[in-house]
Amino acid sequence: MLYIRHGVKQPRNPWSDGLEYITQCPIQPGFKFKQKIILSDEEGTIWWHAHNKWARATVHGAIIVYPKPGEWWKDSVVEVLNEFVGSGGQPKTSDAFMINGQPGDFYPCSKHVNFSASLRSLASKLHPISVPTKVETRLVSTVSVNLLPCPKNDTRACQGPNGTRLSASMNNISFLTPPRYNILEAYYYNRVKGMFGMDFPDFPPYVFNYTDDVLPLELELPKFGTQVKVLKYNTTVELVLQGTNLVTGLDHPMHLHGYNFYVVGWGLGNFDEKYDPKNYNLVDPPRRNNVAVPKNGWIAIRFRADNPGVWTMHCHIERHLTWGMQTVFLVKNGHKPEEHILPPPHHMPPC
Repeated sequence: MLYIRHGVKQPRNPWSDGLEYITQCPIQPGFKFKQKIILSDEEGTIWWHAHNKWARATVHGAIIVYPKPGEWWKDSVVEVLNEFVGSGGQPKTSDAFMINGQPGDFYPCSKHVNFSASLRSLASKLHPISVPTKVETRLVSTVSVNLLPCPKNDTRACQGPNGTRLSASMNNISFLTPPRYNILEAYYYNRVKGMFGMDFPDFPPYVFNYTDDVLPLELELPKFGTQVKVLKYNTTVELVLQGTNLVTGLDHPMHLHGYNFYVVGWGLGNFDEKYDPKNYNLVDPPRRNNVAVPKNGWIAIRFRADNPGVWTMHCHIERHLTWGMQTVFLVKNGHKPEEHILPPPHHMPPC
């Protein structure tokens, strides 16, 4: 089991970020791991949840307001996950979507789809903002649902469209989580050569009309890999997340660990690098750690890479994460001691 504080940046402390095989190995039954939680400038209600497979469906809570216990499925979440992975199709629909044990006011469908786009930062003396106005690293990544061909003689595992298996990707790379070790320790101790690559692409490998109604079938097939994006300490970053209509267009709640970011722009259709930045909000953009890429649309975020460590970005729809809609930012140490990753605790769970 692993636990993560959703929205706690953990400055210089990725050791307690709690991602299976990304920042640590799982806590085995009968063992303990004491996590150190470092709060910085977080405000409001922050929630914690398990980050081992789909365990957060039943293992979750809030740091300020503790919710009533509630489960997403009436069946065992382990059985739901195993059935889903084995089928290659969609998972069983959740029996409930709840906050503090209750559905939201607009359940099952909210008409207020543009609410988040109207949010603004206070941008005052009491609540200052520091949105980067000059960008040193520009990135564009597609977020897509994909399809895989069916393995021979295994039709039970191919319940996706037309007898395929469903997958997902960022920049056409379906992320493979290392099976026996974790990326943070491999990087920190310079061990396990070749366990991950540093070639996550800055831009989509294929340029096409991402949101067209009809797209070539060959674009639906992703590549597999454990590729990370390396960032120099204190680099200012702009990341455009572009939704696609491959297989089906969906909105994707994308979460970045270790950071808050500013949502400087959004739109429907394809991002236009020449015209869309002219409409960015650099005055009072909302500060988030999770943002929804609209269906067949895009989101532009900016942040300063001032938290060294290994930090993942992924879709927070469980099946999309399981299918591979994830990548990792490896932020290098700065020059000063206070700009380095903190030493690891002595009781890290063994792999």
